[in-house]
Amino acid sequence: MATSSAARSNQFEIPRTMKAWVLGGPDELKLVEKPVPEPGKAEVLVRVDAIAVCATDIEIMKHGLPAIVEGQSPFNRNFTIGHEYMGTIVKLGPSVDEFEIGDRIAVEVHAGCGRCARCREGMYTSCLNYGFPSKGHRANGFTTDGGFAQYAVNSINTMVHVPDDMPDEEATLIVTAGTAMYGLDVMGGLIAGEGVVVTGPGPIGLMGVAVAKALGAAPVILTGTRDRRLEMGRKLGADEVVNVRTEDAVAAVRRTTNGKGVQYVLECSGAPDALNDAAKMVNRGGRICLAAFPGDPVPVDLAYLVRNNIYVFGIRGEGRSATHRAAALMAQKRFDAKIIHTHSFSLDDVPTAIRYARERIEDAIKVVVKMR
Repeated sequence: MATSSAARSNQFEIPRTMKAWVLGGPDELKLVEKPVPEPGKAEVLVRVDAIAVCATDIEIMKHGLPAIVEGQSPFNRNFTIGHEYMGTIVKLGPSVDEFEIGDRIAVEVHAGCGRCARCREGMYTSCLNYGFPSKGHRANGFTTDGGFAQYAVNSINTMVHVPDDMPDEEATLIVTAGTAMYGLDVMGGLIAGEGVVVTGPGPIGLMGVAVAKALGAAPVILTGTRDRRLEMGRKLGADEVVNVRTEDAVAAVRRTTNGKGVQYVLECSGAPDALNDAAKMVNRGGRICLAAFPGDPVPVDLAYLVRNNIYVFGIRGEGRSATHRAAALMAQKRFDAKIIHTHSFSLDDVPTAIRYARERIEDAIKVVVKMR
């Protein structure tokens, strides 16, 4: 006999308040008690079970929120950051029947407004009402409260089921793999049999290697500066790795491909000359996706791009339901994402977790905060 939602709700005792980390001034986080939020229409309440630290969290702590609505301070002193989380649904909002209480889920960052031209195209990470919750936009950890807390509210459009046999730590990486998938999607998605270079073995770059290989790319080449991370790339499917400190990356790609170059480059390093190098790695008509943020404006040889009919794309986050496709690959065990999880901390130790991620202590890659 099926269990009713009312009966299932009794599985979880929901407190009135919760622990949450909130922004103060630049580089300041404080642990406070906040009210547990209530889910609205098409929303659920998620008990956060684990959350990974992202480089963007560190940037928000330093510079403030990336999208500010009128009248809002860059350092909203009661704002909870964090967006790479997973958890358990403990309460359903009105009319929600797409999920059930007790479901394990991972989350995307963005729920677009659903009313602008970009959202109607499926490009909700480029919502034209970004930063305006009053118009329906949400970006948890960016413009609305995120996951460095015991509970969070999520739109049903931002969630994907997590298999019972997937560890919490691995599930926090679904959104990272989804970002890599989105980068491959916007370049055309026709990956099988094509060469792919991934530049930069950070979390998105490593997941880019894994997703590209799972989709049949050949060869997959990873470039970077850290041997340990390059070796992780090999374990995730890279056919060739290049340490750019000791070898010219463009020459290595040309050598590996018998001078032909590759069709796709997923640029995840943010290095000043990354786009120019990527242009010389692809063949004529090749495609480049920029998934990293250079710290300063960079010079680009536009004439080379034009002469060789090279396409350049930029992505923001994990749009067009790419997270669902990446989650399917992980559920099918097409690659072992959890090998990039290197450190775990408790909710009370979030500042230490962030310090490990920011300073790359013990070569930290993905640092996860476990809530239970």
